[in-house]
Amino acid sequence: MLQLPVFKRLAFLVLFLVAGNTCAFSQNKPDDILGEWLGPNKDSRVLIYKQGNTYSGKITWGTGSDPKDIKNPDPALRSRELIGTVILNGFQFDGQYTWEKGTIYDPRSGSTYNCTMRLKDANNLNIRGYIGISLFGRTEIWTRVQ
Repeated sequence: MLQLPVFKRLAFLVLFLVAGNTCAFSQNKPDDILGEWLGPNKDSRVLIYKQGNTYSGKITWGTGSDPKDIKNPDPALRSRELIGTVILNGFQFDGQYTWEKGTIYDPRSGSTYNCTMRLKDANNLNIRGYIGISLFGRTEIWTRVQ
């Protein structure tokens, strides 16, 4: 029987555990993002749901200082309530680990951005909003509401 030095066995064990954890979240199921998520400032919640073959999300709680969509570029929408407003639209699962080709509306600025979503782990979701290409954007981490 081949005996490895303790250090090599330990290194092998660490590598095995890290690879196992990486693989556990590298292949997600399409519906893994369904549910309610808390925004990074812990001041809002968004319910992500499925519509046909795409995923969307709407605000379910937390409106900040004003419950209306006052920054919306469309004057006709500035009086609508933020709770119930759909801010995530048109996401498609790429078959591995990313929900892409969607948009996110930021009611704080009234802007809409291209967006991708990726599970960091079962309870943390990376939301990346960007203009043009993903390189020029910002990532927020949302946490699953338990």
